[in-house]
Amino acid sequence: MYVILLLPMFLLQACSDPPEPGNEVSIETAGLPAASSPSPLQLTDSAQQRIKTGLVEERLLSQAIVAPGGVALDLGRMAKVSSRLEGQVEELFVQLGNHVQVGDPLLAIGSLKLDELVQEFLVSKVQVDLRQANFERTKKLHAEKIVSERRLMEDEAQYFEAQAINQHVTEKLQNMGLLKKDLNELLHSHTMEGHRYIIKAPLAGIISDQTVVLGQGVSTGDHLFEVVDTRQVWVFANLPIEQAQRFHIGDRGTILAKGRKPIEAPLAYISPVADKATLTIQLRFDVDNRQGLLKPHEYVEVRLEEGSASILAIPVTSPTLVEGVRGVFVKDANGHRFTSVTLGQESDGWIEVIEGLTTGDEVVIEGVFDLKNSLLKDSIAGE
Repeated sequence: MYVILLLPMFLLQACSDPPEPGNEVSIETAGLPAASSPSPLQLTDSAQQRIKTGLVEERLLSQAIVAPGGVALDLGRMAKVSSRLEGQVEELFVQLGNHVQVGDPLLAIGSLKLDELVQEFLVSKVQVDLRQANFERTKKLHAEKIVSERRLMEDEAQYFEAQAINQHVTEKLQNMGLLKKDLNELLHSHTMEGHRYIIKAPLAGIISDQTVVLGQGVSTGDHLFEVVDTRQVWVFANLPIEQAQRFHIGDRGTILAKGRKPIEAPLAYISPVADKATLTIQLRFDVDNRQGLLKPHEYVEVRLEEGSASILAIPVTSPTLVEGVRGVFVKDANGHRFTSVTLGQESDGWIEVIEGLTTGDEVVIEGVFDLKNSLLKDSIAGE
């Protein structure tokens, strides 16, 4: 099937300067009287020199599936920070966009509940020390047979009870983020600074969300910050069941994001359950994103190689569009003609030819724009 360009014969006859020999391009015509001949198009010498051709040939090209995909945060590299008690924000150490390391302070909350727990902790620690000293003294007296066995057991029970109470309060404070060194400081400090609830970063990353300001009152469970580490992200893609079954954990995929270089990543997860609505299987790729090329929640394409096959192919520089028809310029004895083609997938600078060309056809691989430009100019002139 060829693109038909009808050029009125009177225009050809009106040309006062015939093209120089060797500088003619013919466009195959159809639907004209048998006497009609190909219509020559003029090319300048420089344009003629830019034209280069190549042969249509069988090539071994990789076969691949390209599926739409999306970038998501690695759930193991993100954290939502909330408060574990009621209070008021007294100080903010970070804000949206800041980089943090594990353990960096995020904010300080003044809380009556924390004050009560600190007081319980300090009193319980005094009780432990007192009961321990009393128990140690009773053991010595019991060894000298001065006190009874019952007295020894009572003092021991009181000591263990005091330990249990202290341990319980200690765990409450530790669950709020206080470390052992923080508790030791409480035992030797009597200032209110040590009684503030300091929330710290649970992982290294960037503050990607902030919902708290200075002086704000907060309640238990209130969302305050979100910390994300985007140095590794997940990319999800969905394939029909029959295609998904061809791949396995560890296979390599290529992530294609517009305007950025391709990124290779391993296939880390294949869903054991098909989506009810689309009957597709979800695949997940763990992508190294230390260069920050991918942004969570953006759309990408995922390319999966299926091996290689021998197919008829032409360079990707050959095809062009003329009046909405995709085709190539083919060289023959009369010059060059534009013929429509049906093309398949692209790989390694080559594109598959499904219909319109045969092995050995000589197609233009450089200078396509010059031929197309001349063709369109002549078409406009003939209207």
